[in-house]
Amino acid sequence: MAENFTVALSKIINEFKLEAIHLPNKEVLIDSADVNRPGLQIVGFYDYFDSSRIQILGKVENSYLEDMDSAERYAHLKNFFEKRVPAIIVARGIPILPEMLELAKEYDTPVLRTNISTSAFMSALIAFLNVELAPRITRHGVLVEVYGEGILILGESGVGKSEAAVELMKRGHRLVADDAVEIKKVSSKALVGSAPEIIRHFIEIRGIGIVDVKKIFGMGAVKDTEKIDLVIHLETWQKGKQYDRLGLVDEYTNILGLDIPSLTIPVRPGRNLAIIFEVAAMNNRQRRMGYNAAEELNKRVMEQVNL
Repeated sequence: MAENFTVALSKIINEFKLEAIHLPNKEVLIDSADVNRPGLQIVGFYDYFDSSRIQILGKVENSYLEDMDSAERYAHLKNFFEKRVPAIIVARGIPILPEMLELAKEYDTPVLRTNISTSAFMSALIAFLNVELAPRITRHGVLVEVYGEGILILGESGVGKSEAAVELMKRGHRLVADDAVEIKKVSSKALVGSAPEIIRHFIEIRGIGIVDVKKIFGMGAVKDTEKIDLVIHLETWQKGKQYDRLGLVDEYTNILGLDIPSLTIPVRPGRNLAIIFEVAAMNNRQRRMGYNAAEELNKRVMEQVNL
């Protein structure tokens, strides 16, 4: 059964610097990434109305309400407030109607205001909620950014994931997470990884201990979040095992229902994993842009054979 996540209304207020017109004494938790403009509801149509969504009132809704007398406006708004919506946000800095403020206090419903235009605010809020409420898992591994590509490094403990990450940071790349990577499915096509707050920007190196990457390598060596573009599985070199040498067969790792391009790289003494990761990142970007070196080589070989 899928786990349901929530985000505190106070976090939304801080993120968008919303003006609090009325707030209840208790914390309000939002569990829906969808929002609603209640134009039809103010008119009186409540079929299929989802009362768990944040409600956003813009110029259109406010103009309709302003054309009513006070008693009629109160009656329409009362029907709306009775649905117990989690929060109402008024856009464009529009003045709050006195009837709305009265009902907000009566039903203890949060009423907030922003100066941002309605459409722009809705777009930003939905994007924020999609990230905060996204399905997620935690994987044991390391997440780094190499040449703009997010690489998730997986493998058994002691295989060299953290050591490879340190070498990458020395070469100018960035660490996102070490040991525990929180992965969120932020859309039907994208996964984003980050570190748990308690271990963010720290890395563990056997024999040395815990290292504060931000302090040693500087702010340019860390990043809070990164999209996952490639998964690399590290494993100890096994003599006799056949490893892919051409790259003609695409491999994928399924995470949260999405297939992410992946590679399996054997580890043995003398291999410079940092350079291998750099080449893998550039090659992955090249393939995403439509060029596959293995297919090009195969094409040339076949042309030579057919001469």
